[in-house]
Amino acid sequence: MDIRLTDRINRIEASPTLAVAAEAERYRARGVDVVDFGPGEPDFPTPEHIKDAAIEALRKNFTKYTAVAGIAPLRQAIVEWHAAQFGSVYEPPECVVTVGGKHAIFNAVGVLIDSGDEVLIPAPYWVSFPDIVKYCGGKPVIIETRAADGFQLRAAQVEMAIGPRTRMLIVNSPNNPTGAVVPPEEFARILEVCRRRGIWLLSDECYSHFVYEPAKPFSIGSATEAKGNIIVVGSLSKTFAMTGWRVGYALAPKPVADAIAKLQSQSTSNPTSIAQYAALGALRGSMDSVATMLAEYARRRARIIGGVCELPGVGCSTPDGAFYIFPDVSARLAGGDGIALARQLLEKSHIAVVPGEAFGAPGYIRISYATSMEHIEEGLRRFKQFFAGAAAAL
Repeated sequence: MDIRLTDRINRIEASPTLAVAAEAERYRARGVDVVDFGPGEPDFPTPEHIKDAAIEALRKNFTKYTAVAGIAPLRQAIVEWHAAQFGSVYEPPECVVTVGGKHAIFNAVGVLIDSGDEVLIPAPYWVSFPDIVKYCGGKPVIIETRAADGFQLRAAQVEMAIGPRTRMLIVNSPNNPTGAVVPPEEFARILEVCRRRGIWLLSDECYSHFVYEPAKPFSIGSATEAKGNIIVVGSLSKTFAMTGWRVGYALAPKPVADAIAKLQSQSTSNPTSIAQYAALGALRGSMDSVATMLAEYARRRARIIGGVCELPGVGCSTPDGAFYIFPDVSARLAGGDGIALARQLLEKSHIAVVPGEAFGAPGYIRISYATSMEHIEEGLRRFKQFFAGAAAAL
């Protein structure tokens, strides 16, 4: 049978980060000891009180369909938690619970971007942004940020990139893959450009609570006077070590929230009921685990930055947030590319990294330090051995 796939699915590629994870898993299945710096998820377990909330939901038989936009107590808890953490002012009708933060982004783009609309995406970018836009018929317009500026997006760059078909700007701060954090005052200037030019600002704040001193957790959703131009996307995955639970949310003007719920009603319907009750336990419970994780990430960050910066021909700045470093390996490519380098690292040294090409940044690799200090030490040992050897001729 001649199988013909749609144009919209042929416009996109499979997630490069998931491809790296799959390749690393193939090596492990053969018994190879892989030091995996690929995963973008906390290596900490979900806190006990959150798991207990899910168990209690099971015991009470909360296993039926829920409202498409999420159970009412969870929507209330999300807006109250966001207000307490960031000073925002949202109401439950402006909140939709989604199947993870990625789902919220997909839905928001799906209800706002028509064929030919342009979406501004700063690079380096999270791998899914351009493909989500392409799938919805939009055109990604890339804004290059510079390592010399700490990969921070500037309002002036946004202003210059806006054209007659621009409909949306996506900002991810703290950023995946660079860890860059847009300062609140610059974020406010970016929002003012968006408001003045009549475009949406979609703020992906999935790493909001993983910022290092002197930076502080921040949401542009706190700009209550400009709520009409903002869509906030959040996730419990990173903050509460709940990646597999798949719970995220969108905060948006009610007409947009209603449209997101409509789209969701014809795709996933409600997020998993048990996961929603676990999320309720997370948002209404202690956040001590966040401070514990952040302190450990800070310790790991210091070690891996120090070790990578000792590698000959490799440069790396210290990220202000998230749990990634994004070293510049361009001096070691010798006419090759980051994909080839990542492949050699896996084949020769059994180290898994994600090449910068996946993030729109050739010449870089992403290293996740959401792994144990033991793995970091072993990875640094293997990196040192690799870069001291024949890889220089890549």
